[in-house]
Amino acid sequence: MKPIRVLIAKPGLDGHDRGAKLIARALRDAGMEVIYTGLRQTPEQIVAAAVQEDVDVIGMSLLSGAHNYLFPRVVELLKEQEADDILIVGGGVIPDDDIPVLKEAGIAEIFTPGTTTTQMIEFIKENVRRV
Repeated sequence: MKPIRVLIAKPGLDGHDRGAKLIARALRDAGMEVIYTGLRQTPEQIVAAAVQEDVDVIGMSLLSGAHNYLFPRVVELLKEQEADDILIVGGGVIPDDDIPVLKEAGIAEIFTPGTTTTQMIEFIKENVRRV
């Protein structure tokens, strides 16, 4: 079976990518193919890259506080592109009160500080939709 393809993205104006790079490396070490889009990506850029790269998962990392807009916007754009079979996960400094709202918007899981890379890897493996 082909490896799980994951797009790691840093949406918005957040300029801190150390965590995203650490996650990308852990996913790669777990046998996944990882595409890292770099800093300051728009939702449109993230979705375009995900569709072009034919990924199974989009992982977004955000520390700037704009998650309530940016994460759901990616979900909306994926639906418009008929690519809503892609598993979407998010992480970063996200208040507990925002997590149910984000999940309702279509984010499968939110990983907050303290989540291990093993937990993320297992969640992706158990929840990715493979064809």
